[in-house]
Amino acid sequence: MSEVKILSVSKSFNSSKVLNNINIDIKNGELISLLGPSGCGKSTTLKLIAGILNPDEGDILFDNKSVLKLKTEKRDAAIVFQEYLLFPHMNIYENIAFGLKVKKIPKKDVDSRVSELLETIKLSSEKYKYPSELSGGQKQRVAIARALAINPKILLLDEPFSSLDINLRNEMREFVLEIQKKYNITTVLVTHDKEEALIMSDRIAVMLDGEIKQFDTPYNLYKSPKTKEVANIFGERNYIKGKLINGVFKADNINIDLNNNESYEEIEIMISKEDIILDEAKENNCNIATIAKKRYVGDKTYYEVKYNDYTLKLSSTNDGLEIGDNMSLKFNSHNIKYFCEK
Repeated sequence: MSEVKILSVSKSFNSSKVLNNINIDIKNGELISLLGPSGCGKSTTLKLIAGILNPDEGDILFDNKSVLKLKTEKRDAAIVFQEYLLFPHMNIYENIAFGLKVKKIPKKDVDSRVSELLETIKLSSEKYKYPSELSGGQKQRVAIARALAINPKILLLDEPFSSLDINLRNEMREFVLEIQKKYNITTVLVTHDKEEALIMSDRIAVMLDGEIKQFDTPYNLYKSPKTKEVANIFGERNYIKGKLINGVFKADNINIDLNNNESYEEIEIMISKEDIILDEAKENNCNIATIAKKRYVGDKTYYEVKYNDYTLKLSSTNDGLEIGDNMSLKFNSHNIKYFCEK
């Protein structure tokens, strides 16, 4: 395992800046995700770490030593792409052994290492099969085993699960987490899937327009995003503008105690879908909302409600409500995040 530092790195292609002064500090044995939409610079960052590309500015350190002058094969960083890129004329055993043979490792040690990895990926009985005979998940396992065979300091994963179906994708996520913990290898995952990043990562670097907008734990990114653009990466939220007076948010007929003593003339609160709770409508309750839309998705139901002059979106395990029903709203004020101008 190894520590990786990306220091003030910028990169342009044909005068178009793809990365703008990014900084990431990755700890030994940590799994971090680079999360963002297509074109934000995720894969470029991964290729810079691997040495496939060189930065225009800045430095990349492994264990506090610059690797900019080292070629890809000298960096001890292995990269796995979503296309697998297995050698079609080699069987599973030969694919995994390839890097070891290039390094001229003794055959006895090659056999031992490959056998260990075949056991780890649960394909020992399939070692003489060729890539064309394998499923997508099996190919991905072999690609990861081939990357791990040379004992790299860094494992780089470039959207490795995006071509798999949902069930296989979930299975492969668990497999990679098991592998990563077993070998305690520093890992960087590129993904545009927020759920994948939240499930797998120790920390997530949210990337937008070639910049790191926030680098934090999954919990902090979801519950306490620094900006609205970071918040919206993790799903649709509700926003209401108003005032904060001694810790009480006020907007039209809305009053929510945010449990602090702060005051701002202009404030915008952010409420996640799961932090709006539907309850039975009662007399003299001013927080009455009307169900306007309903979308059942199995383990939960998404509702859109009309509340005063606002349209709010929420999720609930209660699937028994219908359009037109009046319900009382409660807000989980402890989870409400706000953005303001002092």
